[in-house]
Amino acid sequence: VPGEMKEVVLWSPEEVTSWLMDNAVPEYCEPLKSFTGRDLINLTEEDFKKSPLSRVSSDSGQRLLNMIEGLKMAHHMEAHKNGHANGHIRAGDSARQNGFGAALKLNGVPNGFKKEMIKIPMPEPERSQYPMEWGKTFLAFIYALLCFVFTTVTISVVHERVPPKEVQPPLPDAFFDRFDRVQWAFSICEINGMILVGLWFVQWLLLKYKSIISRRFFCIVGTLYLYRCITMYVTTLPVPGMHFKCSPKLFGDWESHLRRIMKLIAGGGLSITGSHNMCGDYLYSGHTVILTLTYLFIKEYSPRRLWWYHWLCWALSMVGMFCILLAHDHYTVDVVVAYYITTRLFWWYHTMANQQVLKEASQTNLLARVWWYKPFQYFEKNVQGIVPRSYHWPLRCPALARGRQVKYSRLVSDT
Repeated sequence: VPGEMKEVVLWSPEEVTSWLMDNAVPEYCEPLKSFTGRDLINLTEEDFKKSPLSRVSSDSGQRLLNMIEGLKMAHHMEAHKNGHANGHIRAGDSARQNGFGAALKLNGVPNGFKKEMIKIPMPEPERSQYPMEWGKTFLAFIYALLCFVFTTVTISVVHERVPPKEVQPPLPDAFFDRFDRVQWAFSICEINGMILVGLWFVQWLLLKYKSIISRRFFCIVGTLYLYRCITMYVTTLPVPGMHFKCSPKLFGDWESHLRRIMKLIAGGGLSITGSHNMCGDYLYSGHTVILTLTYLFIKEYSPRRLWWYHWLCWALSMVGMFCILLAHDHYTVDVVVAYYITTRLFWWYHTMANQQVLKEASQTNLLARVWWYKPFQYFEKNVQGIVPRSYHWPLRCPALARGRQVKYSRLVSDT
């Protein structure tokens, strides 16, 4: 078999594994680790009814079989080019093979080619593996927005319960014992956070599957801030340092509460904007959540070859968290708990989203017991496999798009 399809038939197990990864079906890498290219294109539906392939996916291997059909079709087309022209046998070659020489009268069209019909199976058009579903993304955005508003309300309520620093001094902290406070450090933390958010926003604009990825971001960040409301409310810690100047308590003045909440929302909850002068929102750190989560999304959805970009974002995140502690604006436990919860929720969510079997509730799927599993199923049920790290320009040039168009024709038989 010549050309590119010769390589497909002669693929090694390593090349088969690479093809599975490139086509976002890594769940088949382990059961097909010893398969060659020929073994791959010979797979049938019966193979997916047997172990171990029957345990990999709930769609009975239909997605992979459709991909294999594409390989078979390309293989069929390429095979007919070997010694043929445009898929038709050369009459001269046929004559020489039969010993009649060049004097044989050609039975066909004048250009020396015979007519023959080749039937090429065409797979039926299927639904996109990565549907955008902007309606679901909008719902996820509303969820995250409501959680953020609820967080600001909780901060305002908790602020009223924080004991005065003269009555209840800061709790002992191992980091504070070893590092003196640096006044400007918290501004560095917030600047780093804004840089990471800006980088993530630009990267998001260039993503091809931005709807799916932003939906995941909103679901995770909303849940993290919802958890933060609970931890802040159930345990009110004293201020971490004597430098804090908390705004006066309102003692039930709900109109002033509302103005304070709106000011905090308008300023993005940042001290650098002058909007955050309330106390009590310590366990756990919202700044650490944003520093960690933006880095995780930047790294997850950017090409692996951009290692310098990943290291830069990691450094911005780590320096930001260190500056939180250096400014004595959060206890060390606030940062540690925030980092732990953020990373675990991100890893759990993406593990479940990338494995089809984890999207179905069963007795063996213990991850299905989390309270947010039903919303997770709703948001992720139509996403098949790992979302590719694909990029495109958000604004396309019409002239360039027309120049790149390729037209295909399809022959439909009468039978």
